Amino acid sequence: MDNPLKLLVVEDDMIIAANIALQLTKLGYEVSGIVPRGEEAIQHAETNRPDLILLDISLKGALDGIDTGHAIHQRWNIPIIYVTANTDEATFARAKKTYPYAYLSKPIRAIELQRAIELAMSRLVDEPPTSAHPAPDAPFVLSDRIFVRHREKIVKIFIADILYVEADRNYCHLYTTDKEYLLTTTLKVMEDKLPVAYFLRVHRSYLVNLTQVDEVGEGHIGIGGKTIPLSHLLREALLKRIQTI
Repeated sequence: MDNPLKLLVVEDDMIIAANIALQLTKLGYEVSGIVPRGEEAIQHAETNRPDLILLDISLKGALDGIDTGHAIHQRWNIPIIYVTANTDEATFARAKKTYPYAYLSKPIRAIELQRAIELAMSRLVDEPPTSAHPAPDAPFVLSDRIFVRHREKIVKIFIADILYVEADRNYCHLYTTDKEYLLTTTLKVMEDKLPVAYFLRVHRSYLVNLTQVDEVGEGHIGIGGKTIPLSHLLREALLKRIQTI
Protein backbone atom coordinates (compact mmCIF):
# COMPACT_ATOMS: atom_id res chain seq x y z
CA MET A 1 0.00 0.00 0.00
CA ASP A 2 1.35 3.46 -0.90
CA ASN A 3 2.19 5.81 1.94
CA PRO A 4 -0.06 8.91 1.79
CA LEU A 5 1.75 12.22 1.71
CA LYS A 6 1.73 13.86 5.14
CA LEU A 7 0.98 17.59 5.35
CA LEU A 8 1.11 20.07 8.23
CA VAL A 9 -1.37 22.97 8.27
CA VAL A 10 -0.15 26.15 10.00
CA GLU A 11 -3.06 28.56 10.33
CA ASP A 12 -4.25 30.65 13.30
CA ASP A 13 -7.88 30.82 12.11
CA MET A 14 -9.19 27.43 13.20
CA ILE A 15 -12.23 27.56 10.88
CA ILE A 16 -10.00 28.12 7.85
CA ALA A 17 -7.55 25.49 9.12
CA ALA A 18 -10.30 22.91 9.56
CA ASN A 19 -11.59 23.62 6.04
CA ILE A 20 -8.10 23.19 4.54
CA ALA A 21 -7.61 19.95 6.49
CA LEU A 22 -10.95 18.64 5.21
CA GLN A 23 -9.99 19.45 1.61
CA LEU A 24 -6.64 17.70 2.07
CA THR A 25 -8.31 14.58 3.47
CA LYS A 26 -10.74 14.47 0.54
CA LEU A 27 -7.78 14.70 -1.84
CA GLY A 28 -6.24 11.62 -0.22
CA TYR A 29 -3.53 13.29 1.86
CA GLU A 30 -2.80 12.74 5.53
CA VAL A 31 -2.93 15.79 7.83
CA SER A 32 -0.15 15.36 10.40
CA GLY A 33 -1.39 18.30 12.46
CA ILE A 34 -2.99 21.74 12.62
CA VAL A 35 -1.07 24.38 14.58
CA PRO A 36 -1.72 28.12 14.99
CA ARG A 37 1.77 29.45 15.80
CA GLY A 38 5.14 29.45 14.10
CA GLU A 39 6.93 28.09 17.17
CA GLU A 40 4.55 25.12 17.26
CA ALA A 41 5.09 24.52 13.53
CA ILE A 42 8.86 24.26 14.05
CA GLN A 43 8.37 21.86 16.95
CA HIS A 44 5.91 19.77 14.93
CA ALA A 45 8.33 19.60 11.99
CA GLU A 46 11.10 18.45 14.33
CA THR A 47 8.94 15.67 15.78
CA ASN A 48 6.82 14.53 12.83
CA ARG A 49 8.76 15.47 9.66
CA PRO A 50 5.79 16.22 7.40
CA ASP A 51 6.32 15.87 3.66
CA LEU A 52 4.97 19.35 2.99
CA ILE A 53 3.81 22.37 5.02
CA LEU A 54 0.90 24.70 4.20
CA LEU A 55 1.94 27.87 6.01
CA ASP A 56 -0.15 31.00 6.56
CA ILE A 57 2.00 34.12 6.29
CA SER A 58 0.02 36.29 8.74
CA LEU A 59 0.51 34.31 11.94
CA LYS A 60 0.16 35.87 15.35
CA GLY A 61 2.95 35.59 17.89
CA ALA A 62 6.70 36.15 17.84
CA LEU A 63 7.15 34.50 14.42
CA ASP A 64 5.03 35.26 11.39
CA GLY A 65 4.75 32.75 8.57
CA ILE A 66 7.80 33.97 6.67
CA ASP A 67 9.97 33.91 9.81
CA THR A 68 8.69 30.38 10.43
CA GLY A 69 9.37 29.35 6.84
CA HIS A 70 12.92 30.68 7.09
CA ALA A 71 13.55 28.79 10.36
CA ILE A 72 12.23 25.54 8.87
CA HIS A 73 14.22 26.03 5.66
CA GLN A 74 17.42 26.43 7.66
CA ARG A 75 16.88 23.08 9.42
CA TRP A 76 15.16 20.74 6.95
CA ASN A 77 14.38 20.29 3.26
CA ILE A 78 10.63 20.33 3.86
CA PRO A 79 8.73 22.03 1.02
CA ILE A 80 6.56 24.98 1.99
CA ILE A 81 3.47 26.38 0.30
CA TYR A 82 2.55 29.82 1.60
CA VAL A 83 -1.08 30.73 2.13
CA THR A 84 -2.04 34.38 2.51
CA ALA A 85 -4.72 37.01 2.16
CA ASN A 86 -1.99 39.61 1.70
CA THR A 87 -0.81 39.74 -1.90
CA ASP A 88 1.28 42.95 -1.82
CA GLU A 89 4.62 42.96 -3.62
CA ALA A 90 6.73 43.56 -0.49
CA THR A 91 5.32 40.45 1.25
CA PHE A 92 5.81 38.37 -1.88
CA ALA A 93 9.42 39.56 -2.26
CA ARG A 94 10.15 38.70 1.38
CA ALA A 95 8.51 35.28 1.06
CA LYS A 96 10.54 34.46 -2.09
CA LYS A 97 13.78 34.55 -0.08
CA THR A 98 12.67 31.43 1.85
CA TYR A 99 12.32 29.38 -1.38
CA PRO A 100 8.62 28.39 -1.17
CA TYR A 101 7.23 25.83 -3.60
CA ALA A 102 4.00 27.75 -4.18
CA TYR A 103 2.08 30.82 -3.06
CA LEU A 104 -1.71 30.53 -2.63
CA SER A 105 -4.11 33.41 -2.04
CA LYS A 106 -7.11 33.08 0.26
CA PRO A 107 -9.78 31.94 -0.07
CA ILE A 108 -8.27 28.69 -1.31
CA ARG A 109 -10.11 26.68 -3.92
CA ALA A 110 -9.76 22.90 -3.82
CA ILE A 111 -8.48 22.68 -7.40
CA GLU A 112 -5.78 25.31 -6.74
CA LEU A 113 -4.73 23.53 -3.57
CA GLN A 114 -4.49 20.18 -5.35
CA ARG A 115 -2.46 21.59 -8.25
CA ALA A 116 -0.07 23.44 -5.94
CA ILE A 117 0.59 20.26 -3.94
CA GLU A 118 1.05 18.14 -7.07
CA LEU A 119 3.50 20.66 -8.54
CA ALA A 120 5.43 20.78 -5.26
CA MET A 121 5.67 17.00 -5.05
CA SER A 122 6.65 16.83 -8.72
CA ARG A 123 9.56 19.17 -7.98
CA LEU A 124 10.58 16.87 -5.13
CA VAL A 125 11.06 14.04 -7.61
CA ASP A 126 13.27 16.24 -9.78
CA GLU A 127 15.56 17.91 -7.23
CA PRO A 128 19.03 17.07 -5.94
CA PRO A 129 19.45 15.04 -2.75
CA THR A 130 21.68 17.46 -0.86
CA SER A 131 20.61 20.87 -2.08
CA ALA A 132 19.39 23.28 0.55
CA HIS A 133 17.96 25.49 -2.20
CA PRO A 134 15.59 24.12 -4.81
CA ALA A 135 17.18 23.50 -8.19
CA PRO A 136 15.21 21.89 -11.02
CA ASP A 137 16.09 18.87 -13.13
CA ALA A 138 17.75 16.60 -10.54
CA PRO A 139 16.41 13.93 -8.16
CA PHE A 140 15.73 14.84 -4.54
CA VAL A 141 16.07 12.61 -1.51
CA LEU A 142 14.83 13.48 1.94
CA SER A 143 16.66 11.91 4.86
CA ASP A 144 14.36 8.91 5.28
CA ARG A 145 12.25 8.73 2.12
CA ILE A 146 12.14 9.24 -1.63
CA PHE A 147 9.35 10.40 -3.91
CA VAL A 148 8.74 8.58 -7.18
CA ARG A 149 6.31 8.80 -10.08
CA HIS A 150 4.11 5.71 -10.09
CA ARG A 151 0.95 5.23 -12.18
CA GLU A 152 0.48 8.95 -12.85
CA LYS A 153 0.89 9.80 -9.18
CA ILE A 154 3.79 10.85 -7.00
CA VAL A 155 4.14 8.51 -4.06
CA LYS A 156 6.34 8.38 -0.99
CA ILE A 157 8.56 5.39 -0.28
CA PHE A 158 10.48 5.07 2.96
CA ILE A 159 14.11 4.19 2.31
CA ALA A 160 14.09 1.59 5.09
CA ASP A 161 11.35 -0.32 3.22
CA ILE A 162 13.35 -0.69 -0.01
CA LEU A 163 14.79 -4.17 -0.55
CA TYR A 164 16.59 -3.73 -3.86
CA VAL A 165 16.47 -2.05 -7.26
CA GLU A 166 16.76 -4.02 -10.49
CA ALA A 167 17.80 -2.53 -13.84
CA ASP A 168 15.61 -3.09 -16.89
CA ARG A 169 17.33 -1.24 -19.75
CA ASN A 170 16.28 2.42 -19.31
CA TYR A 171 13.85 1.52 -16.51
CA CYS A 172 14.17 0.19 -12.97
CA HIS A 173 12.08 -2.09 -10.82
CA LEU A 174 12.15 -0.94 -7.21
CA TYR A 175 11.10 -3.61 -4.72
CA THR A 176 9.90 -2.79 -1.21
CA THR A 177 8.81 -5.16 1.53
CA ASP A 178 5.33 -5.36 0.03
CA LYS A 179 5.29 -3.75 -3.43
CA GLU A 180 7.04 -3.33 -6.79
CA TYR A 181 7.41 0.01 -8.59
CA LEU A 182 8.39 0.49 -12.23
CA LEU A 183 10.44 3.68 -12.52
CA THR A 184 11.35 5.51 -15.70
CA THR A 185 14.98 6.00 -14.70
CA THR A 186 18.26 4.09 -14.91
CA LEU A 187 19.99 2.11 -12.18
CA LYS A 188 22.87 4.61 -12.24
CA VAL A 189 20.48 7.45 -11.42
CA MET A 190 19.01 5.42 -8.57
CA GLU A 191 22.49 4.62 -7.29
CA ASP A 192 23.27 8.34 -7.20
CA LYS A 193 19.92 9.14 -5.62
CA LEU A 194 19.88 6.64 -2.75
CA PRO A 195 22.12 7.11 0.32
CA VAL A 196 25.47 5.34 -0.09
CA ALA A 197 25.51 4.49 3.62
CA TYR A 198 22.75 1.91 2.98
CA PHE A 199 22.85 0.98 -0.70
CA LEU A 200 25.48 -0.92 -2.66
CA ARG A 201 25.75 -2.18 -6.25
CA VAL A 202 26.20 -5.97 -6.07
CA HIS A 203 25.72 -6.75 -9.76
CA ARG A 204 25.57 -4.69 -12.95
CA SER A 205 21.79 -4.98 -12.74
CA TYR A 206 21.17 -4.86 -8.98
CA LEU A 207 21.44 -2.32 -6.16
CA VAL A 208 20.62 -3.59 -2.66
CA ASN A 209 19.71 -2.14 0.72
CA LEU A 210 22.40 -3.55 3.01
CA THR A 211 20.08 -3.44 6.02
CA GLN A 212 17.74 -5.89 4.27
CA VAL A 213 20.30 -8.56 3.27
CA ASP A 214 19.46 -11.95 4.83
CA GLU A 215 22.26 -14.11 3.41
CA VAL A 216 25.32 -13.94 1.17
CA GLY A 217 26.34 -16.92 -0.96
CA GLU A 218 29.18 -17.37 -3.43
CA GLY A 219 27.16 -15.97 -6.29
CA HIS A 220 23.87 -14.85 -4.81
CA ILE A 221 22.22 -12.73 -2.10
CA GLY A 222 19.08 -13.60 -0.15
CA ILE A 223 16.94 -10.55 0.49
CA GLY A 224 13.28 -10.30 1.43
CA GLY A 225 12.68 -13.96 0.61
CA LYS A 226 14.11 -13.55 -2.90
CA THR A 227 17.43 -14.56 -4.43
CA ILE A 228 19.36 -12.13 -6.60
CA PRO A 229 22.74 -12.55 -8.34
CA LEU A 230 25.98 -11.37 -6.74
CA SER A 231 28.89 -10.44 -8.97
CA HIS A 232 32.19 -12.12 -8.06
CA LEU A 233 33.99 -8.80 -8.55
CA LEU A 234 31.62 -6.98 -6.17
CA ARG A 235 31.37 -9.69 -3.49
CA GLU A 236 34.42 -8.47 -1.57
CA ALA A 237 33.05 -4.93 -1.44
CA LEU A 238 29.81 -6.30 -0.01
CA LEU A 239 31.58 -8.36 2.67
CA LYS A 240 33.50 -5.27 3.75
CA ARG A 241 30.22 -3.46 4.35
CA ILE A 242 28.54 -6.09 6.52
CA GLN A 243 29.65 -7.54 9.84
CA THR A 244 30.72 -11.17 9.68
CA ILE A 245 31.83 -13.49 12.48
